[in-house]
Amino acid sequence: MSPAAGAAAVRVIDGDTIEVDGVVHRIWGVDAPEAGQKCRRASGSEWACGKAAIKAMDGLVLGHEVTCDDRGPDAYGRTLSVCMADGLDVGRAMVTAGLAWAFRKYAHDYDAAEDEAHGRGVGIWQAETETAWEYRQHRWDGAVQAVPGGCPIKGNVNADGVRIYHAPWSPWYGRTSVDPAHGERWFCSEGDALKAGWRAPYWGGK
Repeated sequence: MSPAAGAAAVRVIDGDTIEVDGVVHRIWGVDAPEAGQKCRRASGSEWACGKAAIKAMDGLVLGHEVTCDDRGPDAYGRTLSVCMADGLDVGRAMVTAGLAWAFRKYAHDYDAAEDEAHGRGVGIWQAETETAWEYRQHRWDGAVQAVPGGCPIKGNVNADGVRIYHAPWSPWYGRTSVDPAHGERWFCSEGDALKAGWRAPYWGGK
């Protein structure tokens, strides 16, 4: 759905990050499953919780009036924000649906919403599962040992000349190569990639 005339241009990067009028906003106080992450059901089978989180974020913000505040930059230079879509708190909606964790290490805004979702056993609370931060750390630790200089982020240039970086938890990580002859390179952190002009992939719609 296209935004109405005068409305902010919104793109979904992943389940906890959106771009509004060219500014990347990391949703305050939440951490959603990564795009390629799978979670467990009570039956023991797996479901694509990362894709489900992205789809939910699409539904919350695309085609809606989105406004975000500015709570300062995170460690990677993205803007930490509470974002509202037609007056609905996006972070709270994701946590309530069981499609994001309350990021209690940094904020406690959504603790009660997470406790309620946990009690209902919805989404990521169907069964014990790896948190997003554990998922990222495990994949980072594995990748660091297998790349030049211990810098595992792949700075890729696509066919349109767009510079996109892939962290080890990206679904495309294993299929992405780095060719210095085409201006591609390795990065030691997401912050380094962003400062150099690379961006994260857009996993959601637009």
